[in-house]
Amino acid sequence: MRDIAEQARLSEATVDRVLHGRAGASARAIQAVEQAVRDLDRQQTQLRLGARTLVLDLVMQAPARFSGAVREALEAELGSARPVAVRARFHLRESGDAAVLAEQLDALARRGRSSQGVLLKAPDHPDVAEAVRRLHARGIPVVTLVTDVRDCPRVAYVGLDNTAAGETAAYLLARWLRGGGGAGTVRVTLSRSEFAGERERARAFRGAMARQAPGVEVAEVSDADGLDLAMAALVRGALRSHPDVRAVYSVGGGNRATAEELVRAGVRCEAFVGHDLDADNLALLREGVLSAVLHHDLRADMRAAIRQVLRHHRLLPGAPTSVPAGVQVVTPHNIPARLRPA
Repeated sequence: MRDIAEQARLSEATVDRVLHGRAGASARAIQAVEQAVRDLDRQQTQLRLGARTLVLDLVMQAPARFSGAVREALEAELGSARPVAVRARFHLRESGDAAVLAEQLDALARRGRSSQGVLLKAPDHPDVAEAVRRLHARGIPVVTLVTDVRDCPRVAYVGLDNTAAGETAAYLLARWLRGGGGAGTVRVTLSRSEFAGERERARAFRGAMARQAPGVEVAEVSDADGLDLAMAALVRGALRSHPDVRAVYSVGGGNRATAEELVRAGVRCEAFVGHDLDADNLALLREGVLSAVLHHDLRADMRAAIRQVLRHHRLLPGAPTSVPAGVQVVTPHNIPARLRPA
């Protein structure tokens, strides 16, 4: 009962009402208890009976296709934590403003010791930074994932080396476009400009393209949250002013929508580079829509993130340390074995 209450962030009395079908529980509470039971059921094989248990909260703003992949990777790595058992709770959303996300972090801070660590993918916004500061004051360490939050006491960043990723994308596209002359446009799509990691990728890409393909224009669209419907509208509008698109670098997401809008406009895209081997991008890579995907191992990221929280609590030696991941260039010919059809 206590585990379910902590997982659902409800009182034990409310959980008791839900589990025994008594009146007085809201529909939201019933849904939270049901989700908590499913989470604990999935994670039970990773928990060691009698071990000290740490509760981690994964807080993410990202399309469901990506947050789902991160959730799966984290649950797969819970058993790697030594010498404790780690349980995870999930607070996932696809969009929203920074103030609402900061309120969500504050709710974790108000619960005090029920959370022993927060893994956070969030916009680089002052409201979020202040919420991280309040978590830190409560002794709750925050590890940022994939994209960093500046000017706050997060204990570590874990995720892709975003500068190297942007430069790698430019290296690939500059060479793929070399055979067709030096003119035209590369369309860069970002999910949201407030994400520091995406800004780093785009900035590094622009600088490297200016050096390697100075005749190619780089044009950005942003703030669709990586969601297909919103990205389709942005790309459709951009094609009216820049129809001469030769290639796409997708910093964020919404790649299927981008590809469909290019086809609808009669644009022949010579190369298309995206990020992360989620289910959508894996399918697009196999279909030949994506030329390459810049990938990093999410399970390795989750192992590293858990390790930094354990270091903060002095359960492992050493201080928490940022762990930038190297860039893997994946084509249809070197898809990781675990993602290939059985």
